[in-house]
Amino acid sequence: MEIKLTTSEIRTILQGCQYTLRLVGSSKDYRRLQSSEYFSTSNDVVLNDAFNILGEVVDAIVQVEQATQQ
Repeated sequence: MEIKLTTSEIRTILQGCQYTLRLVGSSKDYRRLQSSEYFSTSNDVVLNDAFNILGEVVDAIVQVEQATQQ
């Protein structure tokens, strides 16, 4: 089954994910977890990295939209 999404829907979903990550990252409990000596990821990636990556993907989508409208 193929899910059909418009570019606008894709951008909105990604921005929603970014917003959700920002909410989680700003929570006191998450900050406590991340600052624990036991908190570790295989690539030293933290939630803020995921937030930034989603921002880059959204920016790239906007650039493609702008380029193809000209």
